[in-house]
Amino acid sequence: MREAWRCLLGLCLLACSASAASQHGAANPFAGQQMPPDPCYDDAGAARRCIPEFINAAFGKEVAVSSVCGRPTPSRYCSVVERGEERPSVRTCQICDAADPWRAHPPSYLTDLNSANNLTCWQSENLHTSPHNVTLTLSLGKTFEITYVSLQFCSPRPESLAVYKSMDYGKSWTPYQYYSSQCRRMYNRPNKAAITKQNEQEALCTDGHTDLYPLSGGLIAFSTLDGRPSGKDFDNSPVLQDWVSVTDIRVVFSRPQLPRDLGAGGGGGIGGGGRPDEDPMVPSTSLPAYFYAVGDFQVGGRCKCNGHASRCLKDKEGKLVCDCKHNTEGPECDRCKPFHYDRPWQRASAREANECLRESQL
Repeated sequence: MREAWRCLLGLCLLACSASAASQHGAANPFAGQQMPPDPCYDDAGAARRCIPEFINAAFGKEVAVSSVCGRPTPSRYCSVVERGEERPSVRTCQICDAADPWRAHPPSYLTDLNSANNLTCWQSENLHTSPHNVTLTLSLGKTFEITYVSLQFCSPRPESLAVYKSMDYGKSWTPYQYYSSQCRRMYNRPNKAAITKQNEQEALCTDGHTDLYPLSGGLIAFSTLDGRPSGKDFDNSPVLQDWVSVTDIRVVFSRPQLPRDLGAGGGGGIGGGGRPDEDPMVPSTSLPAYFYAVGDFQVGGRCKCNGHASRCLKDKEGKLVCDCKHNTEGPECDRCKPFHYDRPWQRASAREANECLRESQL
């Protein structure tokens, strides 16, 4: 009986509290919450440089490829699998079928979630001649300032490949980086040329990352600022600011690995054939079949907003644009708003926000 009275008393107290609240107006559940501070302004409301978060700008993006296996008809491919130092490598063969989700290797696998639990690989068709260029073209949808481009392979890494960039959505292309064991013969560039302030906006060639091994899982990573003298003073280097600005990336695989010590045979992903002194620029019909396969294609960088925005959003047309602050506007916050021309537009730096101002603010 006592328990019943206690419950009834509790209900009465709750009813009284609710009645009192209704007399004074309903409480605002968000009253205690505050808007997060704007990174583009300090606590006193003064403008300061702000930048969008660093992301993998390629994630989930569509990649246009010049070749994909299993289309229009299924195809057989073979590869050599390493089994450790004490066990010999073995040759395995499988079927690629673009119409079968379990056997397909579409370009969407280049930029999907890639992990040990979700290992997916795009794969080209079997190729039989050299040179035979295979291209990957990625549009970022907006200008980004990028720090690196990386590719993780499911096949052996190419013996020669080139990276290009576009700043005008694919209308024109500029060489970004070359990889080859034969830099001079493939790309007419010296191997590992010294980087100076005079050439820090030029594509270089290196024989790094062109080894045959590992047969799978090998990485090629290009750092856009590594070794470039003005990188330490990036804020004051328009040359490098332009160098890292990209709307599209294109990767061209120019020549495969041609290992003589792995007998993959005809139809194999890698195999013997090809003379060591063979001219890479002369087509050859003596090569075994080969293919390129990539599991992860990343482009690390930030949406370019010139220090005047902390994020990028999609506009009404679905295009990615900067959420501009500091009285700036434009896709990259690259101009002052109307009636804010009393200070010439400038890119923000760590020392100065370079906010666009009205005359009354001067």
